[in-house]
Amino acid sequence: MGHGSSGGGRLHALVRELAKFGAVGGAGLLVNLGVFNLVRHVTDLQVVRASVIATAVAIAFNYVGLRYFAYRDSDKSGRTREMTLFMLFSAVGLIIENGLLYLATYGFGWDTPLQNNVFKFVGIGIATLFRFWSYRTWVFQAMPSREAVPSREAVPSREAVPSREAVPSREAVQGAESLLAEESRRAELRQRVG
Repeated sequence: MGHGSSGGGRLHALVRELAKFGAVGGAGLLVNLGVFNLVRHVTDLQVVRASVIATAVAIAFNYVGLRYFAYRDSDKSGRTREMTLFMLFSAVGLIIENGLLYLATYGFGWDTPLQNNVFKFVGIGIATLFRFWSYRTWVFQAMPSREAVPSREAVPSREAVPSREAVPSREAVQGAESLLAEESRRAELRQRVG
């Protein structure tokens, strides 16, 4: 039984997409947390600023991974549009991720390195749900499936396509309509008389 358009086939494709997205996202998570902790360790930047830098580095890393691994078979015709939407949705994800960290750090005063990493991780998780939905829906749009492309058997053969001579001209159609209308009037007249 083929996967075709069955529910099992779509579920298999979604699971495969999630696995690829997860692989890129997992590597991006390591980049994000690694850069975040490195910046926090070697600079005096505030926690959210360090997090924004780490998120920006991870966004660049993730774009390359998503474009050339997870969604390599998606439509590549509109790269400018793709990049614009990717950056827009990534910025929203950045705000979600770092907004949670900001709230925890400055709203609740949870500012130890462990707390910073926990809330950064939770923020990444929430932002990832948004990013998965937005990237697959708007950014990396799927190519039409092979099922949507007619098979060779579905395309009529040259013999099945009427030749130009077999297609009546406009004048011929109008003439036939006139003859039918005239014949209809004569039949109506005969019926009245007869």
